[in-house]
Amino acid sequence: MVPEGYMQDSAGRLVPRDKVKPQELMVNDLVEERFDKARTMRVGLKGFRDETFELIHTALALITEQYGTTYGGQKGNITLTSFDGRKRITIAMGDSISFGPELQAAKSLIDSCLERWSEGADANLKVIVTDAFEVGKEGKIRTDKILGLRRLNIEDEEWQRAMQAISDSIRIDATKAYIRFHERDRPEDDFRQVPLDIARA
Repeated sequence: MVPEGYMQDSAGRLVPRDKVKPQELMVNDLVEERFDKARTMRVGLKGFRDETFELIHTALALITEQYGTTYGGQKGNITLTSFDGRKRITIAMGDSISFGPELQAAKSLIDSCLERWSEGADANLKVIVTDAFEVGKEGKIRTDKILGLRRLNIEDEEWQRAMQAISDSIRIDATKAYIRFHERDRPEDDFRQVPLDIARA
C-alpha cells in the first residue's frame, strides 16, 4: 500500500508526489485514467460477448426443439444472417494446438532428408524447414509453419514418414468459440468484418 502523498516508482521506491516532475505526473495520470476506462470497456465487451452467445444458443435451442433438427456446421460453427442479407453473425470454433514428442522424430527424419539431399537440395526448402522449427519470441514453436510442411509435395519415403510423425504429434489442447460480426451495404457486396478490437476500430 502506497502511503498518502507518495508515488511508487518502477524500482519500488517511494517518492513524495510533490517531488515528481509535472510532466511525469501528467503522463502517469493520463495512463492511469485511460487504463481505468480500458478495464471498464473490457468488462463491457466480455458481458456483450457472453450475452450474445447465450441469446444465440437459446434461439438455436428453440429452433431445434420446434423442428426436431440441428443447427450449425462443421465442428459447431454457426452463421446467422439478417433477413435483408446485410448483417451476419458467425460463431467459429478454433482449436488450440500443441505438439507431442513425435515432433522430435519428425525433425530427425527431416534433417536426415536434408542431409541426404544436401548436394542437390533447394536452398529455399532448407530455409523453409529451418524457419518452421525455430522457436518464436514467445518461446513457442510456429504451429502454422510446422503444419505448412505437410503441404509440400515431396515424393520421398523418409519425408512422408516425417509428415506422418508431424500428424501423429498434433494435440488438441482446447477448443475455443469465437464470435464475429460482418456487414455489407447490399446483398451482392462482399461482407466486411465489424472490428471489435481497438487497433482496427
